[in-house]
Amino acid sequence: MTDDTIIDPKGLIREAYRIDGITASECRSVFFDWALSLPADHDSSAALKSLLIRYEDGAPDHPMTDVMRLGVSDMGPPRRRGGWRSRTRN
Repeated sequence: MTDDTIIDPKGLIREAYRIDGITASECRSVFFDWALSLPADHDSSAALKSLLIRYEDGAPDHPMTDVMRLGVSDMGPPRRRGGWRSRTRN
C-alpha cells in the first residue's frame, strides 16, 4: 500500500475519520484542503482511490467516504482552462 505521507501529506483525511459527528460540509472542506496539499506533480486521482480503498470498508457510512466516492466518480481527465496560450498573439 502507498505511504500515508504521499497520499495524505498532512493527515487531513485520516483526522476527518477520527472526528466524531463531522458533517458532510466539513468533510468537503477537509477534502478541498487535502487536494490543495498534494504536490502539483502528484496523481490526485490515484491518491484518492488509494484513500477510498483504505477507509471505505471500515467506515462505509462516514460522510468523508461519501465525499471521496463523489470525488472518484467526478474525476475525469484533466482539462486545460483558458489562459494566455489559448489566445493568438498579434
